[in-house]
Amino acid sequence: MKVDLHNHTTLCNHATGTIDDYIKIAIKNGVRYYGFSDHAPMNFELQYRMSFEQMKEYEQDIRLLKQKYKNECEILLGYEVDYIKGHIDERVLNANVDYLIGSVHFIDKWGFDNPEFIGKYANKDIDEIWQEYFDTVEEMADTELFDIVGHIDLIKIFKFMPKKNITSLAIKALKAIKKAGMVIEINSAGFRKPIGEAYPSLNILKEAYKLGIEITFGSDAHAPEQVCLNYEKIIKMAKDVGYTKCVIFKKRKKLFIDI
Repeated sequence: MKVDLHNHTTLCNHATGTIDDYIKIAIKNGVRYYGFSDHAPMNFELQYRMSFEQMKEYEQDIRLLKQKYKNECEILLGYEVDYIKGHIDERVLNANVDYLIGSVHFIDKWGFDNPEFIGKYANKDIDEIWQEYFDTVEEMADTELFDIVGHIDLIKIFKFMPKKNITSLAIKALKAIKKAGMVIEINSAGFRKPIGEAYPSLNILKEAYKLGIEITFGSDAHAPEQVCLNYEKIIKMAKDVGYTKCVIFKKRKKLFIDI
């Protein structure tokens, strides 16, 4: 059964299409469990996320959609939460949702995956920022506040690759994820970016499998036509590593689905 838990809406201010548009394409592609997990509000970088006042609208809209399409697709409700120390809000953490994705998009408040700020890489030690990134992922996992780790190696987005072994840079974060009982997503959005591959890389996914870390899947769609794009590639990747099941969440509880 196809599972796709990481997708956005126009409330984040950098996506297009109606929520119905996303669901119709998901249904057309045979998705059984489809999750909206738009960027949660926080008091930082307000232009890239919904406001706190829009949370009620977002949650109501998705629940209405859930009823509308209940016979064709099971729609799940979540948030993608930026992990930035000092900016995590209880209103989001206590929201009545199925799951929370914890993602790292900022290193010391530098939006490293934003093309607007790509010039800052020129003045950085790439090995150091990769390690700082995974240290932040580890810190996020240690909080045990979230269910899914979003695009675990997002730092590779623009193909600024470290000299050090990537698995060794990520291993402490992976162990923290395992300890916290979190799930990592295989996210197909990387195929649309300069790196040209899924998040995570095959080597990181192999290490996650060795550690017994569970997985789920996400398109990270910001436009309807991105739903299920390159989905077969990420399914094959999971199966090749050895995974036979993935995870969905209902009311923050794990359920296992055959891949």
